[in-house]
Amino acid sequence: MEIVVCIKRVPDTTESDIKIDSSNQDIVKEGLAFNINEADNYALEEALLIKEKMGGTVTLVTLGTAEAEETLKMGLAKGADKAVRLDDPAFAGSDGVVTARILASALKNMEYDLIFTGCIATDNWNAQVGPALAEILGIPHATMIVKQETEEKKIKPYRELEGGLLEKLEIDLPAVLSIQTGINEPRYASIMGIAKASKKEIELKGMNDLGLKENEVGAKGSKTVIEKLEIPVQEKMAELISGTPEEAAEKLLYEGDICTDRTSTGGNTGCYF
Repeated sequence: MEIVVCIKRVPDTTESDIKIDSSNQDIVKEGLAFNINEADNYALEEALLIKEKMGGTVTLVTLGTAEAEETLKMGLAKGADKAVRLDDPAFAGSDGVVTARILASALKNMEYDLIFTGCIATDNWNAQVGPALAEILGIPHATMIVKQETEEKKIKPYRELEGGLLEKLEIDLPAVLSIQTGINEPRYASIMGIAKASKKEIELKGMNDLGLKENEVGAKGSKTVIEKLEIPVQEKMAELISGTPEEAAEKLLYEGDICTDRTSTGGNTGCYF
């Protein structure tokens, strides 16, 4: 089974003070920690599990600068066999569809039975690359996969739907699957795996290597652009109310928006409207 996993290096912004850069089209990345996109990590693990069960190879492909090689090396340390990095100054500003076009150009000369992507990237939340990649390659796809059963020439994926429902499909290979988080438990890289990965070469391909033109990639080839980024305005803050249930209820009643005045009748305190 020949499996390609498309991964992405993204900043960890969960506990960071995010600032917009001077272009108003990106965030300030200095000082942020970077790691493999969460859903991509699950996609990699699923590919490795299939490889261990059925044999074959796992190839990692990423679109990114030289810093992304750290993410590829970690994937190799976990058990992937090969890695390809796609990088060119002309790729800057590529939207989701153009990113898929660049990936497809790299994949057209590779052998694959399955292509895995994460269901969504945590830096832009577009969830476009998987379906767009399948459309460009002309092969079937399924998204939000939480379970799969792989055979030699077909795969039976389970899609997560609203309300906790699952949709079971049967798809002929080759195919693209966008993997949901929680489908498995991603492994950690071993010290031996890290040592072996450090010696593996990562193949680098640019725009000319992929047979692409400048007007097909980057901002020039993209149909969507970011006009301006803004930090959401924080209008209200949550407050924890301490005390007994009775004390908390009284504080909520009289210091919140429910009551504005107190009246006392016969020793009882109430609201006056």
